[in-house]
Amino acid sequence: MTRVDTTLRLRYARYGEELRNSLHAVYGDETERVYDLVVRIINRAYRERSADLKALDEARLLQPDWLQLPERVGYVAYTDRFAGTLKGLEARVDYLSDMGVTYLHLMPLLEPRPDENDGGYAVMNYNKVRSDLGTMEDLSNLAAALRSRGIALVADLVLNHVAAEHEWAQKARAGEQHYRDYFWMFPDRTMPDKYEQHLPEIFPDFAPGNFTWDEQAKAWVWTTFNSYQWDVNWSNPNVFCEYLSIIFNLLNHGVEVIRLDAIAFIWKRLGTMCQGEEEVHHLTQALRTAIRIAAPGAAFKAEAIVGPEQLLPYLGKGEHWGKVSDLAYHNSFMVQLWSSLASRDTRLFENALRAFPAKPSNTTWGAYIRCHDDIGWAISDADAAHTGLSGPEHRRFLSQFYSGIYPGSFARGLVFQYNPVTDDRRISGSLASLAGLEIALEKGEADEIDLALRRITMLLTAVVGFSGVPLLYMGDEIGMLNDYTYADDPDHAADNRWVHRPVMDWDAADRARKDPSSPGGRIYAALQHVIGVRRSLPHMHASIESTVVPSPHQHLLILLRDHPEGRMVQVYNLSEHRTSLSAEVLRAHLGHSAWEALSGYDYNLDVHELTLEPYQALWFVAH
Repeated sequence: MTRVDTTLRLRYARYGEELRNSLHAVYGDETERVYDLVVRIINRAYRERSADLKALDEARLLQPDWLQLPERVGYVAYTDRFAGTLKGLEARVDYLSDMGVTYLHLMPLLEPRPDENDGGYAVMNYNKVRSDLGTMEDLSNLAAALRSRGIALVADLVLNHVAAEHEWAQKARAGEQHYRDYFWMFPDRTMPDKYEQHLPEIFPDFAPGNFTWDEQAKAWVWTTFNSYQWDVNWSNPNVFCEYLSIIFNLLNHGVEVIRLDAIAFIWKRLGTMCQGEEEVHHLTQALRTAIRIAAPGAAFKAEAIVGPEQLLPYLGKGEHWGKVSDLAYHNSFMVQLWSSLASRDTRLFENALRAFPAKPSNTTWGAYIRCHDDIGWAISDADAAHTGLSGPEHRRFLSQFYSGIYPGSFARGLVFQYNPVTDDRRISGSLASLAGLEIALEKGEADEIDLALRRITMLLTAVVGFSGVPLLYMGDEIGMLNDYTYADDPDHAADNRWVHRPVMDWDAADRARKDPSSPGGRIYAALQHVIGVRRSLPHMHASIESTVVPSPHQHLLILLRDHPEGRMVQVYNLSEHRTSLSAEVLRAHLGHSAWEALSGYDYNLDVHELTLEPYQALWFVAH
């Protein structure tokens, strides 16, 4: 028996039954037929996988916690706006490596429809890179260059929908029943109207409703996001097989993490919101199990921006525990950081984190303060009420504060997708502009600039120090501001999220690295320092979660990481006020003295209290 045969035999022995059971939970009587098709796809993918990627697989099998290590630091960018092309990005690998990045998420790479395309998420061809970015060969070369520097490549895969121009949709329009079965298509409004009774609107401003009439197809097509994005029908096992082949093609071109875009929406059930249904998790587990056989060095990240109570299943709950996605976004941490920054009050933050369910220990949070998307105020009414707040009123306050209309606000953001029915307002804006740097620079007042820079560095420190993989959004490391020129581009003018998707300013990046006293330089230097400290601390391993320590002062957030090598307590001042903390709070967890990792100083905790400067962060490690 060859080594290849032995490897596959052992992996099927480990994962075959799990794969079959996951498929059975969705496809029932069709399981054996589907399983046979899936095995053929897996075997072909394994045969086509290169020797160096198979070596990566073996290394990852020996280090299954590779995504949880303290040195794992992420960076998120649009290829064209960061470096023009994939080849251009290859020339910028040193910039990423010097910053300490070990995980690079490139926003949509695959060929979108030529017209409006939801920022690249309306994919026309999953097997081609956008022509202006390069080729699949360029993608493979970039992945190899990144891999040689210890940087994992992350790519998006849109699972819920394809562009109306996709080959499947075109064949469905032409009347081919095989491909019509890939979609949700209805001859009249009877079923769409029944579904609509329970469906939310994702883009109420410019894409109201969830169904679109297609004249050529003579059908109402399910279009959750935009009229040109056709939802695919995952109850059809052919769709599962198509996407599994697509995943393996990306993995065999060197992608190491697949971001499962819009994963929550892929299963439809009448009478529900059609988000997060149980079949979603069976399907994800089946996909993950399949890649464990042919490409075990790869991982999944769930793009599920949902409330805490709905989030855990994307990492695995019950029978799926630790068997679904390897990473998920901690959206609540992001929202609560902005909430506390505006209110100067961490009590809601504490309640939200305290109520957050524990994740499987083999999975990882993605922690972030900004991403390519808008900020939705995902604050539950229950958490707000427990803090003595009105949920709707607090969400309204945050929208007013970060759009800059609340008296005394330091922020400059834009309202995105106002829904007059629910009074929901989301916010667009860069980290630096939302945190006050834009207004402070306009005023030219040194004190306000200093406070804005303190806010930014505190937020970035909190993201790097929280738990899991910190995800840094392109330009935040040098304090790039809102880019209002998006309104001059006809392709972007209707979507103000482009205000925080600027073209990378490489002159500013060079100045920031050369001049640590400049605003961008202060941010960059502080971030590099924090990343270096993080790498040195085993306490930052992502199997350990940050838990809340009740704070005696509303300005302060206190987090505990209870690692086997010792405890770590992080303290963050989310206000512009000097704030005192009773040392007794720290002694209870750290003893009579501790090392403060960010400053490198030892602290005597046998004192009455400590004082935190505005927006200061302290990372205490027990001796």
